[in-house]
Amino acid sequence: MGLREALRRTGTRHPAVLPAVHPGGTETRLAVEAGLRRRGWPVAASPAAASALLVVGAGGAGAGEWTDALWRQIPYPKSRSTVTGADGVETALDGLLRTLAAPAGGSGGGMAGDVGPGEGAARGRPGAGHGAHDDHGGHESPRGPRGREDHRGHGGDEPGHEGHESHDGHESAGTHERPGGHGAHDAHAAHLDHAGPVAGLPMAERADDRDGLRLDRLHLPLGPGLTDWPAGLVLDVALQGDVVQHAEVRTATPAAEELPYWDEPWLRAARGEDVVRGAAHRRCCAAHLDSIARLLAVSGWPDPAVRARRLRDAVLGGSPAREWSAGLGRLGRRVRRSRVLRASTAGLGALPAARARRSGVTGPALAADGDAYDRLLTWLGEAMRHAAGVDDDRPLAPYGQEGPRGRLDGPRPPSRALLDVLPDLLRGAEFTSARVIVASLDPDLDELAVAVCG
Repeated sequence: MGLREALRRTGTRHPAVLPAVHPGGTETRLAVEAGLRRRGWPVAASPAAASALLVVGAGGAGAGEWTDALWRQIPYPKSRSTVTGADGVETALDGLLRTLAAPAGGSGGGMAGDVGPGEGAARGRPGAGHGAHDDHGGHESPRGPRGREDHRGHGGDEPGHEGHESHDGHESAGTHERPGGHGAHDAHAAHLDHAGPVAGLPMAERADDRDGLRLDRLHLPLGPGLTDWPAGLVLDVALQGDVVQHAEVRTATPAAEELPYWDEPWLRAARGEDVVRGAAHRRCCAAHLDSIARLLAVSGWPDPAVRARRLRDAVLGGSPAREWSAGLGRLGRRVRRSRVLRASTAGLGALPAARARRSGVTGPALAADGDAYDRLLTWLGEAMRHAAGVDDDRPLAPYGQEGPRGRLDGPRPPSRALLDVLPDLLRGAEFTSARVIVASLDPDLDELAVAVCG
């Protein structure tokens, strides 16, 4: 058996999938994560570790450029598909598997097809024009064996030393690094527009650092093709050494102006629709669990992140609170017990309440009155509070609403304020901490596409 055939057979049993999520694809992303977990397929931490690319949601103008860049960085054999609705996820995953399992011919990679809402089968389309050469300035990944982490048998209760739960959770396919464990390796996996003259890599320039020394400054975009990253967000950062000297936010909004998934109950009530309070509590609890999972994952604690995602899916699936509330309590106690987790997140992205209020920040980020660790604890407390109300069948008031990220009846969406404070919170932070700071705010760019309540 040749090496190509051996790799193909190995990759088709449990292919590592890299989801590329567009704004507006939150509900589909949740279905993708649940589908991958059921199948035991890992999520790839980078294109170099992937064997399949799954584009999630319908992007706007220019959205195909960064997904094409990701596709070019995935080594052969590989497969690609697009899914734009939660009910098409299983078909899309089956299509990825069929393409990878097909006898290798030519380049050994292909398109599994696009699956829209309600479609029962993937539609094939040719893979022409997606070769290995990156003519858009994206950084190519090494074409070697896919390095997937093995998290077995470490035991313990601290980040980077988890038990056996990762075997049935795809989220543990990341790395056990310092906070922001996806790091510079994943940063180059995103669509980069700043290619320099040497091998397509951005080159450093000279600038004064905070100590008055003349050091190299490297300009690097983070996103949008990163795992556990807000869909549609790009951060243009300037680094000197491993310190962020400057950061600017670029955003993309959903192609269609649909209600943001996490804010849907409150926005529907504001439009005069009948919504019960329990539906809002359930959605808010699940949103906080989703944010908790992202923050735990990028902090190097994948197994509790898997637990948070399972709880999130149980909440969204309509399960009674008695079936998952005890698990939520156990997760909270485990997080609070971890001294390593606290040490690795405390002090990052400090946002005092007074400053948050001046910046228009509301919701958990304001209530936390502190750093990334404080925001994590606030999410846990809020998740517990909303868990107690999921069975409330009283009508939801159409005014004075606060969604998972803040007030929805203010002059602008709550995530807009979170994005506005993000550059200042990143300035002076170590590069390895940048992803933790972003995850601790977890702005939802879907909110930028619709008018707020009021």
